[in-house]
Amino acid sequence: MIDMELLNYLEEFISENRKERFTEILRQRTNYITVAVEDVYQMHNTSAVVRSCESFGVQTAHLIEGKYGKRLDEEIAMGAQKWVDIKRYQNSKEAIDTLKNKGYKIVATSPHADSSLLQDFKLNGKTALFFGTEKNGLSDYVLENSDASLKIPMVGFTESLNISVSAAIILQHVTTQLKSSNIDWQLTEDELWERRLDWTKKSIKSIDEILKRYKSDNKKKD
Repeated sequence: MIDMELLNYLEEFISENRKERFTEILRQRTNYITVAVEDVYQMHNTSAVVRSCESFGVQTAHLIEGKYGKRLDEEIAMGAQKWVDIKRYQNSKEAIDTLKNKGYKIVATSPHADSSLLQDFKLNGKTALFFGTEKNGLSDYVLENSDASLKIPMVGFTESLNISVSAAIILQHVTTQLKSSNIDWQLTEDELWERRLDWTKKSIKSIDEILKRYKSDNKKKD
């Protein structure tokens, strides 16, 4: 349950413009679509995918980092990691089990011949888009445990695109489709307030000191 008293207190430390911007952006956020990145080696690729999530309003990114460790570079992400919820996993099974338990359909992005073309892909329930490593793509485990697969149509000699480019193209397409549909895709009220509190905290430089003061003042009231 969100602590509205704390939120109201902290919002005194940010501008009205900031509060209005939070409200405006949060109205465009969704958890109906989410993204998972599997064991990407190049740090800049993971970071660029997180930037695309933020740009297209996808609130949560799931990073599978069992092989190469943490792959998020704050400079390349350009602050996007502050506004996107990052979930980390040691392996793909853990990520898929978690997402399926939350009701997500697992969609593998793959250039394989039997994949649906992006323009033919239709959202049918909550969707987790999986993106794989630079050279080999998604693991056999993800491909075997996915509910569907899709690919970007290409007409040149190149067989695949960089993961960050693929993610941007696919997210632009599916979020546009989502927002033009009758699907209830926006964040829930609880999610909205939770993000607003989190973003407000991240916008205050001396947040630790302010939180200590808030707790101290509340103890005195008790």
